[in-house]
Parts: sequence; structure tokens; C-alpha cells
Amino acid sequence: MGAVRTKRMPRAVRERQMLDAAVRVFGRRGYRAASMDEIAELAGVSKPLVYLYLNSKEDLFTACIRREAAALTAAVRAGVGEDLPADRQLWDGLRAFFAHTAEHPDGWAVLHLQARTHGEPFASEVAAMRAELVAFVTRLVVVVAREAHRDPGLPEREVAGLAQALVGAAEALAAWANATPGVTARQTAATLMNFAWSGLASLMSGQVWTPPPDQP
Repeated sequence: MGAVRTKRMPRAVRERQMLDAAVRVFGRRGYRAASMDEIAELAGVSKPLVYLYLNSKEDLFTACIRREAAALTAAVRAGVGEDLPADRQLWDGLRAFFAHTAEHPDGWAVLHLQARTHGEPFASEVAAMRAELVAFVTRLVVVVAREAHRDPGLPEREVAGLAQALVGAAEALAAWANATPGVTARQTAATLMNFAWSGLASLMSGQVWTPPPDQP
């Protein structure tokens, strides 16, 4: 009898293994310190095969960014029920965001730390993800603000800055939570929700802080 031939692994499965390994190495070592040899070894493949599938270290890193960004935005959207009140949608979205970043710390490190510090084209990939999250949060906040003001024509620009600040705070808190033992996704989401909701409540009731006049 001839030797038993092993079944070839489907390309999609093999590529996923490579990306899993790459995210882990990039997330923990950084883009410049990461080596293709280590990524190939962790993935259980040869280095030439990594190059065959993903062309170069830059292309591999870009593929990691795109995959992790898509997974994060999908997790946030999946966590939000469209038939719920806007405040509940915001809460569920924050919980989904912090749960995902806690469950995928290497992926979050790639997005939040590595991609932004190595210039183009990596920064643009993260900026696209961030813009999608900001637009999503803006829509939620606009609904709340319009309902509170009973003004369906309230423009999005009135709350767009708040959405930018909220997403920025979420990013910073996710990095802090991942580096702080014992902090849960629910606790982190509650911290930001209380902070954001207090500010929104003040804004919607007209109780806003006014900056002092500029000094001559």
C-alpha cells in the first residue's frame, strides 16, 4: 500500500492561521520588531508560504489591521439592537466595544498602538475604522438629542464633536482596562456611559459650562 497523503488545508484556513499568528506577534512585539520567521513558526508554516500568501511584511500588517478593524466594528454593530431606546443602544455598543477589545488584546494593540505609530498606509486603515465608529455613535446621540429638544431637524454637527470625544475616550479606556488587572468590560462601559450620559443630560437641558472671556 502507498503512503497515506495528508489532506491539504484550505487556503482560507491557512491564511487565517497566518493572520492569527501575525496579530499576536505584531501586537506584542510591534511592527518593526516583529519578524516573519517568528510569525511563520507560530503559524506552523514556512516563511516562503507566508510571503506567497501575503506578499510582504507591510501587506501582512495591513491585512491584520483590516481584519481586526472589521471584527471590532462588526462586534459593536452586532451588540446593538436597533429597536431599543437610543441610550440602551449606546450602552450596548459600549459594552460590545470593551468586551471585544478585552477578548482580543493583541488585535486592539495592533489597531490602537502599532498601526497609528507607523504612518501611512497603516494610519489610514485605522482612521477609516474610527470614522465608521464615530458616525455610528453620532447617529445614536443625534436621536437622543432630537428627542430631548423635540426638534427633529437638529443637525448632526451639533453633536458630532461629542461623538468624536466619546470614541476617543473609549479608545483610551480600552487601553487602560487591558493594562489594569481586574477591570471588566462592564465596569469600563459603565464608567464611560456615566461620564457621557451626564454630559449629554446637561447639554440637552441647557446646563452647559461657558468658557470665560479671552484675556487681553
